[in-house]
Amino acid sequence: MTNTSTPLPPAILLMGPTASGKTGLALALARHLPVEIISVDSALVYQDMDIGTAKPSAEEQAQVPHHLIDIIDPLHAYSAAQFAHDARQLMADITARGRVPLLAGGTMLYFKALQDGLSDLPAADPAVRAELDQQAAERGWPALHADLARIDPATAERLAPNDAQRIQRALEIHRLTSQPMSALIAERQHDPLPWQLLKIALLPSDRSVLHQRIATRFTQMLDAGLLDEVRQLRQRYPGLHTGLPSMRCVGYRQAWHHLDGDIDRQQLIDQGIAATRQLAKRQLTWLRGMDGLLEVDCLLEGEAMLGRVLGAWKSTMSE
Repeated sequence: MTNTSTPLPPAILLMGPTASGKTGLALALARHLPVEIISVDSALVYQDMDIGTAKPSAEEQAQVPHHLIDIIDPLHAYSAAQFAHDARQLMADITARGRVPLLAGGTMLYFKALQDGLSDLPAADPAVRAELDQQAAERGWPALHADLARIDPATAERLAPNDAQRIQRALEIHRLTSQPMSALIAERQHDPLPWQLLKIALLPSDRSVLHQRIATRFTQMLDAGLLDEVRQLRQRYPGLHTGLPSMRCVGYRQAWHHLDGDIDRQQLIDQGIAATRQLAKRQLTWLRGMDGLLEVDCLLEGEAMLGRVLGAWKSTMSE
């Protein structure tokens, strides 16, 4: 019997931990394929946050259309559900233009929301959050993380002990529903993406080399003016505070504490690098739980990495 079904349009998902070279590879792919880049990064959505987010430069963004960068100010939040909605619409628009959506970034929850959907979780409850904040002030977030590990070990495993925002949300959901967040997420229903996906994961063959990259990049951010950037943010947005999602981004929280005199410069460096390594560890944990990935060593030379991905692309398109 002849297969008369219409083939799915292609799309590329480019995932990896921080400092794995996603931006460079995405730009290299744009020189060979008719792509438009959709950022999958919860920090790049913020305006005026350029240095600490390693945002592609204006020159880099001019090389190929970029989407979901600089779309809100640091006083506001951008959810995974909103990302999934916006990304789907952008993917459809890009496909309609005869081009290929290339989704590149390291916010794994965004990728998860896009591919698998999000369950109908309860809305935030100010009273519950205030109670959790009070407990955190008394006991510390690592203690609340330990509480979470007892009631929802699957969620706790992928969260750092000081990831206040996500620990609070997971505990809040349990208190409101009496169910672990991981169980509610597992029950979600979702329409599959109508694209043929090439899912690429940039993974380090030697994690110590990735750690060195992280350390080098963080010090380079400081040399490039990260502290001045945070000073300017505080002046430009008087309502800014460390409880907002934007200032929870790695590097910004530590810079804020340094500007307040809470930590010295060496502590800023040490804590910034440690927090970034923890972020990379969480990203790698997410990636280990994903199916159908083409794993590419992010420590390969640029041309070798590009060649591997282009070869996979040709293979995918010939199927």
